[in-house]
Amino acid sequence: MTQRTVEKSLEPILAKGYAHPEVLVTTEWVAEHLDDPNVRIIESNEDPLVYPSGHIPGAVEVDWVRDLNHPIIRDYLDREAFERLMRRIGVTPETTVVFYGDKNNWWATYAFWVFQLFGHTNAKIMDGGRQKWIAEGRPLTREVPKYPPTEYRAPERNDRPIRAFRDDVLAHVRAGKRLVDVRSPEEYRGERLHMPGYPNEGALRGGHIPGAVNIPWSRAVNEDGTFKPAEELRAIYLQEAGLRPDEDVIVYCRIGERSSHTWFVLKYLLGFENVRNYDGSWTEWGNLVGVPIER
Repeated sequence: MTQRTVEKSLEPILAKGYAHPEVLVTTEWVAEHLDDPNVRIIESNEDPLVYPSGHIPGAVEVDWVRDLNHPIIRDYLDREAFERLMRRIGVTPETTVVFYGDKNNWWATYAFWVFQLFGHTNAKIMDGGRQKWIAEGRPLTREVPKYPPTEYRAPERNDRPIRAFRDDVLAHVRAGKRLVDVRSPEEYRGERLHMPGYPNEGALRGGHIPGAVNIPWSRAVNEDGTFKPAEELRAIYLQEAGLRPDEDVIVYCRIGERSSHTWFVLKYLLGFENVRNYDGSWTEWGNLVGVPIER
């Protein structure tokens, strides 16, 4: 494969005018790198039955519950568990990991975000996710790959630059800083406690964090699951909502997966300098005693 071929496969990404186009690859690029030992394709889905039903050849599964979350405490895995995960899926610090998944890459961006907590910056998202790969008639397999275990050493998890906690959010609200609620309008208005089509559960109170603007995550994607061009994204987040790339922004949803998608859009596609994901989100905020809520 020539460098010219690689560059050609990324032209659709480069043409969209993103601040950091290097974090995205096309389905064509992935197809060209299926046998590349320096690339590990990772599928992350909401539904654990999706990966066994068929996945990109050579792709490993990283499950958001089993692999990324602490088994008891509501928190993420620690450094030792992250190292075990990376060794199991055959990843080194030099390996380029490419995430994709269902739900227009909700869980792919969620996994990407968790990997950033441990400093694995050599990471990308396959634009369009499973939906686009399948729509193009590209191959799927049920064969689960096995890779030789690696020696992976990770730094201690560093939450602060990209993760917000409830006290951070309270301080943010009191300071009048910007928040983005990426849930559905019904959730934002307090009419539902979960997105439409799901059991209405997760919090004792409905509504939104005071001062938050509602920009549903889905507005950032096209019908084929790919991200909209930067010009269209700027029209939504900067011109319509009035956000600025140089200000401190916190995004949230119900448990942090939809907001990781918007976090990815703001940070990498639009170049926001200081955007954090509040993964406690409405499941935590809607159950806290005494915190302010608006409807």
